[in-house]
Amino acid sequence: MIKAGMKRLVVSHYFLVVLLTLILVESVFIYSVRTYYYNTISNQLSNHAQVSASFYNKFHANLNVMLLDTQLADITDSFAHNNAELQVISTQGTILTSSSGFSVREQLFTKDVQAAAQGATSRWIGDNPGTLERIMAVSTPLQSNGQSIAVLRYITSLEAVDRVIRTLSGIALLIGLIILATVTLISIALANSIVKPLHHITTASSLMAKGRFDTRIDETYRYELGELAQTLNYMAEEIVKTDNLKNDFISSISHELRTPLTSIKGWSETILLGDLQDINVTKRGLKIISKETDRLVGLVEELLDFSRLEQKQLVLEVKQTNILELLNEVILQLTTKASIKNNSLRLINNAPENSIIPGDENRLKQVFINLVDNAVKFAHPDTTIDVSLLVEREYYVIRVRDQGIGIPAEHINKVTGKFYQVNPGGGGTGLGLSICKEIINLHGGTLTLESIQEPQGTEVAVRLPITQVLRQ
Repeated sequence: MIKAGMKRLVVSHYFLVVLLTLILVESVFIYSVRTYYYNTISNQLSNHAQVSASFYNKFHANLNVMLLDTQLADITDSFAHNNAELQVISTQGTILTSSSGFSVREQLFTKDVQAAAQGATSRWIGDNPGTLERIMAVSTPLQSNGQSIAVLRYITSLEAVDRVIRTLSGIALLIGLIILATVTLISIALANSIVKPLHHITTASSLMAKGRFDTRIDETYRYELGELAQTLNYMAEEIVKTDNLKNDFISSISHELRTPLTSIKGWSETILLGDLQDINVTKRGLKIISKETDRLVGLVEELLDFSRLEQKQLVLEVKQTNILELLNEVILQLTTKASIKNNSLRLINNAPENSIIPGDENRLKQVFINLVDNAVKFAHPDTTIDVSLLVEREYYVIRVRDQGIGIPAEHINKVTGKFYQVNPGGGGTGLGLSICKEIINLHGGTLTLESIQEPQGTEVAVRLPITQVLRQ
């Protein structure tokens, strides 16, 4: 017995399709054979009967009902058939004579006799009332002056023909059974070729579901099974990568949170245990506490933003925003930080002074502060960071370009991904650019990076639609 499942489903479907096909083909074959043999016999008898009747009508001009009885012997002798019994029947259905030599004055009302009495040649297939033998009868009229005066009826047994048909049907049935058995064996082999790989894939998937992401599936399977194996292997690899990123993120965020907390705790204890009269030390400690608190707030806000974006809960407060004024505020806010490395920030405006776009001013400011802050962070000392604004068709394009260390080519397409850091030990959560890209996407814009290492640096391009095209 075939175990329930896909294997039995495949085999049963193949078996059913082939079985129905064989039944149809063999039915048509048997019907065609039977029709061919019966029509051959019928045509032979019909031709003989019609030729006989035509010949007799032509050469016996004195043929009439009154003289028919005197000519019965001549009719049976002249027009007898070697393989059929000839009966001469009156138009009322009475058997007048028979080539078998038996004089039977009984009446027949079969359709062939009735049709011949009306002037048409017809055949009838049925059982002989006396012997129950299967017979075929072909009847044709004997006519005089256009009137039927008698019927020539040729009768032949179908037993031999039926035996041949049964033999051919048996052979056809045997061939069909052989074909069905062969197809069943082939379908079992085919089902095994599908089910066994699926079993291996299912087993491997179960191991993956239990956390065994080092499990791999043979990718040499053909067609969709090979594609499925490749997809599952790729999924496992991506899960491992994501898991590693998650672990790196947890490690990184733990470090990022611990550092300001350590400073806050240390200076709090210093102030509490120290001389509160020393105003300079107290002010210095409070400034550091305030600075580290702001840093913690920034980290928490970044995580909250990421959570809102992931849950599609970040709602933009859209209003008409002057993008030029916003960029000036960003540059003013970060000028002091840039001056620490003796960097300068330069705004290059190639757009109208009244550059208005629909957008969330605070979120857009968050994006550009992040981009310019990154440029300041990675730029070489004594270099200029350019922030340019121009119009390209239906978009305002803002480019932030630095002259710094750049981003290696293998990382350029990944830095906007979640938790991704080019240098995991360099601090940060790896969410900044990812959040920026999501915010720009919500505004219907795009954020792209280009980077050529030393000395050109990195350029970030943000395209924002001039008209409102917000995405959900």
